[in-house]
Amino acid sequence: MTILQKILTLFVAIGAVAGATMMWSDPTGAKWGMEPLLEMLRTKMPWSDIFFRDFIPSSIVLLLLNGAPQFTAAYLLFRKSGLAQYAVLACGIILMLWIVLEWWVFGFNALSNIFFVLGLLEALSAVVVLKKAITHSN
Repeated sequence: MTILQKILTLFVAIGAVAGATMMWSDPTGAKWGMEPLLEMLRTKMPWSDIFFRDFIPSSIVLLLLNGAPQFTAAYLLFRKSGLAQYAVLACGIILMLWIVLEWWVFGFNALSNIFFVLGLLEALSAVVVLKKAITHSN
């Protein structure tokens, strides 16, 4: 199970870094055809005149909420830390909440749907491992 978790956490973390890098390379989104998404953020999210002039704030939040925690969970998994499963569970929940927000702003799309499933797999795998640990300790 932990091999799957290592792959999932690293995949999501690297994806967050790639997404943030893409946003930094063109904060307007024009190069990658994402200008309409910026407009959707402006219409649905609060404080749009401050946070959604471009994609820079979104990229920072992406790294802080998904990239850093996922890398931390992967690190804990590789170190075989007792906290690893809790970190993976938290990462899965955070990712699913992130995607629910994306669905609310942008609607359903294939990429968001895939990442929701990845978050669900993370959370469920952590629950399975934690449940086994509790069962074996009794």
